[in-house]
Amino acid sequence: MNKFFDTTKPVSDLVGRVLIATLFILSGWSKIAGYAGTQAYMQSAGVPGGLLPLVILVELGGGLAIVLGLYTRAVALALAGFSIIAGFLFHGGADQISQIMLMKNIAIAGGFLFLVANGPGKLSLDAKLGKLDPAAAAQASRA
Repeated sequence: MNKFFDTTKPVSDLVGRVLIATLFILSGWSKIAGYAGTQAYMQSAGVPGGLLPLVILVELGGGLAIVLGLYTRAVALALAGFSIIAGFLFHGGADQISQIMLMKNIAIAGGFLFLVANGPGKLSLDAKLGKLDPAAAAQASRA
């Protein structure tokens, strides 16, 4: 069974990066499409609407970097922090839906922390550019 997981690890790493990043890429695009509404929503939560361009950059740029496997560990750490902060700012209410949304953000942060700990894998720009740390490079070469 380990041989199967070892053999499929490069593809699993890539698919996992695509799945976790898709949420951020789509969210970034939707914020561009609904710019004024998103700004108003941010302001209603006490967050300055002027931060929206930075939010879009984090979501779109960060999501694309994760898919490509570029600066993966640093970007994943930033997106983990972003997910937790956004969760508490926008989903910190006491109602059940808010709590579920908060837990979703915390779970996403956990997924990003797996990327921080394990790196992007063999099918990534980090691997192609030799930007994996020695432990991750050794792990990627074994897969």
